[in-house]
Amino acid sequence: MSTKHKEAGITPIQGEAVISSEKLSAEKTNDAELIPINTGTTSLEHEFEHELDVTEDDLLEAKAAAAAMSLDDVVKLMKNVRKIHERDPNFPHQVLLRIDDFLNNDDVLSNPEKHSKLIYEMKVEGSLITNNSPYAEVRAVVDNKDDPSMPVSTVRAWTIGVFFSIFLSFVNQLFSVRQPPIVIDSNVAQLLAFPLGKAWEKWMPAASFSILGTKIHLNPGRFNKKEHMLIAIMANTAKILPYTTYLIWSQVLPMYFNQQYARSFGYQILISLSTNFVGYGLAGMVRRFVVYPAYCMWPASLVTIALNAALHDEKESTVLGPFKRIYTMSRFRFFLWAFGAMFIYFWFPNYLFQALTYFSWMTWIAPNNANLTTLCGFQKGTGMFNPWPTFDWNVMMFDALDPLMVPWFSTVNRTIGMWLTGLVILAIYYSNTWNTGYMQINSNRTYDHFGALYNVSSVVSPQGLFDRQKYIDYSAPYISAAMATVYGAFFGIYTCTVVHVALFHRYEIMTGFRSVWATLRRSKSGGASDDGEYMDAHSRLMQKYREVPVWWYMGTLVVAAALGFAGVGAWPTYTTLGVVPYGVLLALVFVIPVGIVKSMTGIEVSLNVLAEFIGGMIVPGNALAMNYFKTYGYVTCAQAMGFVNDLKVAHYLKLPPRVTFSGQMIATLISTFVSIGVLSFQIDIPGVCTAEAPMRFTCPAQNSYFTSSVLWGTIGPVKVFSHKGQYAPLLLGFPLGAITPVIFWGLMKWRPRSRWVRQVHPVALWYGGVFWVPYSFSYAWPAVPVAWLSWIYIKSRFLAFWSKYNFVLSASFSAAIAISGIVMLFSVQWVGATVEWWGNTQPYIGCEGIACTLKSLAPGERFYPWWNGNQTLAP
Repeated sequence: MSTKHKEAGITPIQGEAVISSEKLSAEKTNDAELIPINTGTTSLEHEFEHELDVTEDDLLEAKAAAAAMSLDDVVKLMKNVRKIHERDPNFPHQVLLRIDDFLNNDDVLSNPEKHSKLIYEMKVEGSLITNNSPYAEVRAVVDNKDDPSMPVSTVRAWTIGVFFSIFLSFVNQLFSVRQPPIVIDSNVAQLLAFPLGKAWEKWMPAASFSILGTKIHLNPGRFNKKEHMLIAIMANTAKILPYTTYLIWSQVLPMYFNQQYARSFGYQILISLSTNFVGYGLAGMVRRFVVYPAYCMWPASLVTIALNAALHDEKESTVLGPFKRIYTMSRFRFFLWAFGAMFIYFWFPNYLFQALTYFSWMTWIAPNNANLTTLCGFQKGTGMFNPWPTFDWNVMMFDALDPLMVPWFSTVNRTIGMWLTGLVILAIYYSNTWNTGYMQINSNRTYDHFGALYNVSSVVSPQGLFDRQKYIDYSAPYISAAMATVYGAFFGIYTCTVVHVALFHRYEIMTGFRSVWATLRRSKSGGASDDGEYMDAHSRLMQKYREVPVWWYMGTLVVAAALGFAGVGAWPTYTTLGVVPYGVLLALVFVIPVGIVKSMTGIEVSLNVLAEFIGGMIVPGNALAMNYFKTYGYVTCAQAMGFVNDLKVAHYLKLPPRVTFSGQMIATLISTFVSIGVLSFQIDIPGVCTAEAPMRFTCPAQNSYFTSSVLWGTIGPVKVFSHKGQYAPLLLGFPLGAITPVIFWGLMKWRPRSRWVRQVHPVALWYGGVFWVPYSFSYAWPAVPVAWLSWIYIKSRFLAFWSKYNFVLSASFSAAIAISGIVMLFSVQWVGATVEWWGNTQPYIGCEGIACTLKSLAPGERFYPWWNGNQTLAP
């Protein structure tokens, strides 16, 4: 080491390229800002990598760029980084502490030579953030370089994309009424598109033709990752069926509302186009809040990109992994091995050995013991005390939170929240509060005061409107202990989401508004704005492409709303046109908070219960009007989240925004017409949506939708949750949800350097409570040890290994399960072939087969309250 370096107190870091003294002296920096020179092998390099949560390759790249940064540049950058990431649970905790030490120590600027190692670390971290991503999980699968010359909008991509748009919408709509349903996911389409693209590359002639002066190549050469991702985005868009299909089913069928005007193709296509496209307007308006910022990771997008990288990256890089072995297998080969293994294994829990799925072994000791099933049962109980309840990977993804995909803190907080609300469920059940002891503890069905399933047709008029006298003569609705708790949790998560985002992410929201305002003032286009926010490499690279103007999205929103007005107003829907703007306004209020939470945690807050609650109060007694409000309030926000996730995928892959927009619009248009066409055929299938329906077309989701529409729209939330309603205490969820983030915000102020406090996420805690029915705790708990193994043990010890294989493993398992399930369905399950043996019958014996209840009624007996003409009825 040179004398000059010794005097500056610079610590050598192993593995760094040697930089000449002439180059260093040319830098306009003082001695403390010099980049240390490699002098030999030490353990400091690994310690440094661990502190920054960075692989060796990413570190070497960051070091090269750090040399150009001055101390003033670093100070300015880190002040901004701290404002954005100080309450970000994904940001490496150790790095945040080092940033605090750097910014809070005035001596760093006064005597930089004494803090050379800290300054150097900040330079490298600053370089890492601005030239890549601050998150290891993003760096693991997303390339921080781009080739703008790579073709995207090709005949090949559009042809395959349109094919899968038609295929996915056709199959998913056709089997959406089946029990169980068949759903082909976009990752399956991405996987199947790969051999088609490669076949086109190999066998399609290299011809070309011109359209309006533009030369079009029939075979543009190598099938590349950008073309492939455009196809995947179109497939992901097309798989989302029009939510109005549920509405149409409930209107047309005679056992429901029997409104035959809903068979009109004009009516069906107007409302479907409206609800399918209205979400684009919101997605486009919130791009600067939830797409461009680096802190918006969108965990689900990383699995999609990992699959893309595995199929197109055949390099066999060397990484150190578990058991101190060197692993050289490419991502593609690893994907194939993992895919094949899961494809074969899934036959066992899903068909041959179902006890592996429902491994409720504790209840097998005494199958008819009601209390044992209540505490440990997988299907008919709470599953609270079963230490290992399943060997089925599909179970762990019951709420779309793959433990390999979402951050560790999301899995843990969700599971803790589910455990805590499980205790509430048990307390309600065993105290027989609201007569829950007469019902199954964990059921999403609605009951009458005889303990039987609620007959919703007994309380409505022929027009589908509320009939007060029928309601008095029949019964009030009753729900299980778990269902009641779920409603309370839903009320809590809404206020918790808004307050949490307002407290923890107000700086990011204000930065987004400043960016929008600056864009409008300067009329500039491009990716992210630098007004108050640093731009990572991905945002800078996207500036090469023309952005989609805001007015394109706004125009889509206006046209979609106009189609909705036409559909609601031109037919006898008994519905005010106000449901369209009211619903859009509700989605507009929540789209930014919901988007920020989902982009950071992978957790999506669904507005379905809130839309039902508000819609039922605005239009009491009218189920159809409530359904329209629910459609525009809930679906608009939900679809906006799906579209925004695709925009982030395109952002990471550097797809031209206008090509992405075109792909989404075309796929949505195709999906709408195909779905409505299939629906028109399905409605006329003899016996459809009945127990005698062919091909198991019994419509379980459509039945639940109708029941929900009557309970929330016809009977209405006022009768259930008002001060005269028996479930009024559940409204405490609203204030409790608002208080929760305030408490943790105060804890962070009190213990700002606590790693554990930063890992607590109030919204994720409440989220655990909303998934209880029909699921039990047995679905949630197995994900915790898997997430710990991946995100804590392997990631902290073998980051390069984790970065290379983790998300590829997630993608391979998901794709294998989907394809294996489809193969099983159309082969052995389609013909009704079963394997009768202990491993397939044991999970359904005793109380796990037919639910046992805490209390029972004698024949003809009913529980309080019941309605007759002399009793007070809730308004």
